[in-house]
Amino acid sequence: MVKKMHLGWFMNFSRSTAWTSPWVLESEAREWMNGDYHIDWVRSMERAGFDYAMLEDSSMVADGYGGSMEVDLKHSLYAPKGDPLSIAPVLAKATEHIGIISTASTSFYPPFLLARAIATIDHISGGRAGWNIVTSSEDRAAQNFNLDKLYEHDTRYEMADEFVEVAEKLWSSWDADAVVMDRATGTYVDHNKVRPIDHVGEYFKVRGPLNVPRPPQGRPVYCQAGGSPRGRQFAAAHADTIISAAQGIEDMREFRDDIRRRMIDLGRDPDSCKVMFITTPVLGNTEAEAKERWEAMLHPTQAGVDVALGHMGALTEIDFTQIDADKPFPELTTNGHRTTLEKFLKLGKTPREAAGKWAIRYTDPTFVGTPEKVAAEMSRVFDEVGGDGFLIAAGGSRRGITEITDGLVGALQQLGRTRTSYNHAHLRDNLMEF
Repeated sequence: MVKKMHLGWFMNFSRSTAWTSPWVLESEAREWMNGDYHIDWVRSMERAGFDYAMLEDSSMVADGYGGSMEVDLKHSLYAPKGDPLSIAPVLAKATEHIGIISTASTSFYPPFLLARAIATIDHISGGRAGWNIVTSSEDRAAQNFNLDKLYEHDTRYEMADEFVEVAEKLWSSWDADAVVMDRATGTYVDHNKVRPIDHVGEYFKVRGPLNVPRPPQGRPVYCQAGGSPRGRQFAAAHADTIISAAQGIEDMREFRDDIRRRMIDLGRDPDSCKVMFITTPVLGNTEAEAKERWEAMLHPTQAGVDVALGHMGALTEIDFTQIDADKPFPELTTNGHRTTLEKFLKLGKTPREAAGKWAIRYTDPTFVGTPEKVAAEMSRVFDEVGGDGFLIAAGGSRRGITEITDGLVGALQQLGRTRTSYNHAHLRDNLMEF
C-alpha cells in the first residue's frame, strides 16, 4: 500500500505575500485584516485535505537592519501583522475539518491566559485547535513585554517545559464530565469535578482552576520548530507535529531519525509525532514556465537582498549592514534563532551570496516543474526520508494558492499520496490517522 503524506501550510495573518503581483487585488492587499482573504485561503486548504494551517507570528516592528524600521515596514517583513489567536476562531468557524494551529510564545504569555485562549478555540472549532509553541528570539519583541532582553536560549526552553506543564494542569483542572446540567438540582457544573492546580514552580505560580471547561481534545495539538539540540529535545518531549527547515534528503533523514530516537529515549511512541519538512514548490503549466520562475528566484533584486538580510537581522539580532556584503562572513553567534543562522551561513560565503539564495531556501530538494512532476518528486523524497509530510511555504496570491491546492495536491491525490476526505472530527485524530 502506498504511504500517504500529511500536509500543512505555513500561513501568516499579514498582507498577501505578493501584494505587488498583478494577481492580487488592490483592495485585498490593503484590507487583508478583515479576514476575508485568509478565510478563502484556509477553505482552499480544506478542500485539498490539508491537515492544518499553521499561523506564524511575531510581536515587534523590526529595526535590526541598519538600526531602522525602514526595511521591515517598506517590505512588510514582520509588520503589519495581526494576532493569530484572534483570527483562529474566525477561520475555525469558516471551516469544518482542517486544523488551525496558532503560534504563541511561552516567553511572553502568562500560562493561564494562553491556556484559556487555546481551550476556547478548541471549543469553537469542535476540537481542531493547535498551539505552535515558541520561545521567541528577538530582544525587540521582549521589550514589548516588560523585558529589556530575552532570557538566555536554553533558559527559554526550561521555562517552556514548565509552561507546558502548567497549561496541561489547567486543561485538566476540569473533569471531562464536569458540566452536568442537572435540572433537578439546578446544577450546571459539579464543583467536585473542578479543582485548583496550586502550581508553584521555578518560573510560574498559578492557582487555577481554568475557568473554561476541558477542551474537546483534552489538550490542543502541539506544534514545534526547534532545531537546536535543546529545541529538538523539547520537541521530542512534547510535540505532536514538528516543522523543520532541513536542507536536502540526508539532512531531512537525520533530523527525523534524531527526533524519533529522542522520543524513544523519553518513552514516547515515535509515530505519535509527525515531522513536516518546509518546502516551496515552484510550479508551472509547463516545465519551461516553472524553470523561468525558478531562474527569477535565483537572481533577486537589491530589494530581495534587503529582505533576506532584514529577516535575518530580526531573527538573530545581528545588524548585517555592519558586515561587508561582499566579504566572507565573520564568526557570528546569536541568542536568537541559532539553527536559522547556521543554515543561513551555509547558503553562501558572503552575506550577498547567502541573501541571493534566501528566496529558495525551502527548495532543497528542488521541487520545480509541472504539478505532476513535482508530485512525483515529492513522493520520491518522502519515501527516502521515511515520512511524515510537508509544510508548504508558498502562495500569496489566490493564483499561487490554487496552483498548490488544486494543481499539486490534485496530482498527489492521483498518486494516492494524500487524503481525499477527512475521517475524524478532531485535529489530533486526523493527524495520527496515517
